[in-house]
Amino acid sequence: MSRRAKIKRAKALSLALYAMLFALCSAASAQQPAKLSRIGFLGSSAASSSARIDGFRQGLRELGYVEGKNIVIEYGFEEEKLERQNALATELVRHKVDIIVTAGAGATRAAKAATSTIPIVMSQDPDPVGNGFVASLARPGGNITGLSSLGADLAGKRLELLKEILPKLSRLAVFITSTNPGNVSALRETKLAAESFKVQLQILDLLSAKDIEAAFRAAKKGRAEAFFVQNSPVSASRRKEIAELAAKSRLPAIYNRSDYVEDGGLMSYGVSFTNLAYRAATYVDKILKGAKP
Repeated sequence: MSRRAKIKRAKALSLALYAMLFALCSAASAQQPAKLSRIGFLGSSAASSSARIDGFRQGLRELGYVEGKNIVIEYGFEEEKLERQNALATELVRHKVDIIVTAGAGATRAAKAATSTIPIVMSQDPDPVGNGFVASLARPGGNITGLSSLGADLAGKRLELLKEILPKLSRLAVFITSTNPGNVSALRETKLAAESFKVQLQILDLLSAKDIEAAFRAAKKGRAEAFFVQNSPVSASRRKEIAELAAKSRLPAIYNRSDYVEDGGLMSYGVSFTNLAYRAATYVDKILKGAKP
């Protein structure tokens, strides 16, 4: 065999060896498990959050996340027991989740109290600045970011729409949950709108599900001609019951979410909570890729 032939053969063997080593390395790399990111989802109840959870999971799938493969979602629902929120948030922190996604002001407040380091993504806070969760919408600061449902800003518009179908409206019952931080600013805006429309308000507190029937009795006794429901875990989990009692009491109402109407309510005006949850997946994706909240 000539010297040139030997050199060609040696080069061919070297290339073959490199190719084999590359193939082996690629196979080994493909078999390495991807990093499993842990996401905590903190909300009011599984039933009232089902559509939002579906939207959030869809958003994650479209961004390339597969549950059980590169992400795990751990859920915490207080199920109408508001005092459980802090414990649920602490439990998620104990499980060392990478991100906590919150569905409402109460959940965000509990998560904020539980950690100052784990990123928190709000999926629907009504007033992040007013609630003290972020410094500003443009520059949130700290470990909290996300989306707002603009609950306070839209409160006046709801009264305006209700006034259009009830021009002589003069007495309005407002169902709130005083322990829900998101209701403070929304109630303030409702009061301002009520003053401009010369509507007298009757504030009724729903601290638990057992207060709902009593609130309707008080509204009728107070000669309310219609009512508002400010968003809270209590009312959100009892939408159908509230719609049925409204019909029975012959009290028209406007709600902040369309699912109240789907459950029999008269009308609604507000953002899509499902769409906000879907968009929250984008924030989760950016943070998992290194962005600061």
